[in-house]
Amino acid sequence: MGRTVAEGRESRPNGQVENQVGLVRERFFTPRLRFKTLEELNAWLLDKCVAHARAHAHPERPEQTVWDVFEEERPKLVAYRGRFDGFHALSASVSKTRLVCFDNNKYSVNASAVGRPVEIHAYADRVVIRQDGRGVAEHPRSFGRGEAIYDPWHYVPVLARKPGALRNGAPFKDWVLPTAFGQVRRKLAGSNDGDRQMVAILAAVLTDGLPAVEAACVQAMAEGVHSSDVILNILSPRRDPGPTVTVLTPDALRLRHAPVAARLSQIGPDTISSGASDHGTDRTSRHDNHAQAVRHAERVR
Repeated sequence: MGRTVAEGRESRPNGQVENQVGLVRERFFTPRLRFKTLEELNAWLLDKCVAHARAHAHPERPEQTVWDVFEEERPKLVAYRGRFDGFHALSASVSKTRLVCFDNNKYSVNASAVGRPVEIHAYADRVVIRQDGRGVAEHPRSFGRGEAIYDPWHYVPVLARKPGALRNGAPFKDWVLPTAFGQVRRKLAGSNDGDRQMVAILAAVLTDGLPAVEAACVQAMAEGVHSSDVILNILSPRRDPGPTVTVLTPDALRLRHAPVAARLSQIGPDTISSGASDHGTDRTSRHDNHAQAVRHAERVR
């Protein structure tokens, strides 16, 4: 079968592509270099490519540099539409310790993912773990072997039962907290229940969000206090109270006439004496009614 005209290999055979890859490797990566991150490598490679394009003549238009020809073609190129979503997908199980194995390493996930399979999306620089279409973890990809990559926030609910794990647990080793959290933690270190209080503050992040709890810590430290009760109390008014409930007043309880307010100075002596007289009359009437009820009961007996 013949190849179609639109097939990529028609205009540039595989051999030429491979030769170009080998040329770039020899030109830019000899001797072999080391980089801490993929972003650092890409930034370095971009600088080298631009510098080479500016310094070398175009092979078909030697009167111009490669960069000059690229600038002429740039308006005709397809605009960058964002990062290509290319990943290797595979299914995996979640251990009781909230870890997923991939490529000889382990990655932590949310507690909600335990007990059911997940799908791993392995990118060149990160590992995204999803369950039922919802993300349950994302980590920088590790290329070592036998490593455990933790997100400490995945294990904060466990601390409610074991506050001491905040100091000794593997997920919390070398955990770098935001500045305000670190200040509160150092203040609480001298308290007998400092771990328990710190766990209560960290647990609030799961419901109130990191920015809100961090702001509460900043406010508490500014006021010279650092206990969990104070910080949680600061958070209370910031929480959404929810929609206001409208209470309908029954018709039987509605006022027929609006009350008229009056000051005591506006009430004359006649009104006061009249009120006293009425009060006395009411008391006499109640006494007479009681007497009649007693006489009626005696007749019945």
